[in-house]
Amino acid sequence: MRKDLEIILNSTHDAMIAVNNQGIITLFNKAAKKLTGKENVQVLGKHILDIIPNSRLPVIIQTGKEELNKKLPLDDITIITNRMPLKDNQENIIGAVAVFRDITELDELLAENTKLKEMEILLRAIFQSTQDAISVVDEKGIGIIVNPAYERLSEMEESQLIGNLCTVDIPEGEESNHLKVLKTKKPIKNVQMKIGPNKKEVIVDVAPIIVNEELRGSVAVIHDLSEIKRLTYELDETKEMLRKKEAKYVFGDIIGEDPQIKSAVNKSKNAAKTPATVLLRGESGTGKELFAHAIHNESSRKNKPFVKVNCAALSENILESELFGYVEGAFTGAKKGGRQGIFERAHGGTLFLDEIGEMNIGTQAKLLRALHEKEITPVGGNETIVVDVRVIAATNTDLEKKINENAFREDLYYRLNVYPIFIPPLRYRRNDIPLLTNSIIKKFNHEYGRFVRSVSPNAMEKIMGMQWYGNVRELENYIGRAMINIASTESVLKEDHLPSTEERGTAIKHTEIPKVKELNSHINQMITYTEYINLAEKKYLEDFLKLDLKRSTIAKKMGISERTLYYLIRKHIKGND
Repeated sequence: MRKDLEIILNSTHDAMIAVNNQGIITLFNKAAKKLTGKENVQVLGKHILDIIPNSRLPVIIQTGKEELNKKLPLDDITIITNRMPLKDNQENIIGAVAVFRDITELDELLAENTKLKEMEILLRAIFQSTQDAISVVDEKGIGIIVNPAYERLSEMEESQLIGNLCTVDIPEGEESNHLKVLKTKKPIKNVQMKIGPNKKEVIVDVAPIIVNEELRGSVAVIHDLSEIKRLTYELDETKEMLRKKEAKYVFGDIIGEDPQIKSAVNKSKNAAKTPATVLLRGESGTGKELFAHAIHNESSRKNKPFVKVNCAALSENILESELFGYVEGAFTGAKKGGRQGIFERAHGGTLFLDEIGEMNIGTQAKLLRALHEKEITPVGGNETIVVDVRVIAATNTDLEKKINENAFREDLYYRLNVYPIFIPPLRYRRNDIPLLTNSIIKKFNHEYGRFVRSVSPNAMEKIMGMQWYGNVRELENYIGRAMINIASTESVLKEDHLPSTEERGTAIKHTEIPKVKELNSHINQMITYTEYINLAEKKYLEDFLKLDLKRSTIAKKMGISERTLYYLIRKHIKGND
């Protein structure tokens, strides 16, 4: 009988150690030897603390209290143990026993199981929250999972889809892509079909679910085709808006009935039909940029880029790198990988060079080569880049005078002056002022939330009587300030709404256009138009400088930038010292 008991105890997976009331080991089964590493040690008859120094069996003998399900480390493993006192029929403690097992693998399995549960929760959350509609069926085509996005798209509830054949949400005449994939075990992509009671158009991707080389079902990701169409439409609209933003004006935006402005428009329309270089000439504020936009939008390049650059606003080095780009390492601070220049960005389209007269001689030479050879070389680079660009240049300066002063290349002048168009100043076409005023009022009605429908005779008379040296830009600025003075309930712009002379900016009472006779009294022949404009510009500037104001204030009153003001001072005042 004892032999049978020993066989049983050594066969059990649980480790067992028993001691008498003196702590002497009386039982140490095979599993205990393996877990404690005492397989080759004689343990029976020895004290437990000699074999396992940290054993609590002596404590159990002393206290008579059991310790159940205690988890503790044993060498490099983790065990869970039950320790109990052994008692005779009279409840006398005659020893103690410990039953324990290795739970290291169990802990690892529990940890792995916890991770799996966490992963399942995460995947389920992703599945439920994704905006893509997802449908999953088993190997028989029965629905087992759908997410909320699929319910919304199919306009069917989960209860209608789960447990039913995958054809339940497909209108008559449509083929199930789930069944097709289950049959072929091959994925399908971008299949257009209809789903749900309202036959919503969708695009479907379906893939088989293979586990251990066995087909377990299929999963479908469905995209709303109507949404794709809407996004495509919005993208096209955005592209169109961006195109219009790049070149937003057309000839219909140019207001005027005066023969001079009509002539400029007609010449510009003719220019738009050819790839010829155009030179727009006229005072600041006459609308040269508007003409450039309109020419581009009337040309065969209208769907290509329209890129503009103000040559006066950039320094020599910056302008050159902006126009032609640069290679990596071309200069300190150069962007890694280099940068594409404006000529490249305008490839196939139109490049508008405003204030071309302010470009330095060095950059003029490179521009001439670009126009002549139709190729550019980035700053710091050696390789040339072929470009197809139509150039429209604009200037309010006397290029002929600059040529005589060696400030502008004559060969570049002839290259730019292929098709010159003069845009008349506003004071030369006063009859257009009422048309322009009404057009500007419509614009500010929209921007300022006003409802002005007309201009009183007195107000219009005052507007017509001003010189408008800042041209249409100044008129727009002036009317804009007048609109601020109008209450939202008023519908007529009156004289008392107009800014005062002091507020007007460029308007000065005693400033008049000098008469040709006064300007040219020292010679007996008529002066040229350019000379006349320069003399008028000089007198206009001198009148402002007499006010003894800060340069920034003068520039603001003149309606020009400080940079332009300093240019005019150098041109007309310091240049004559």
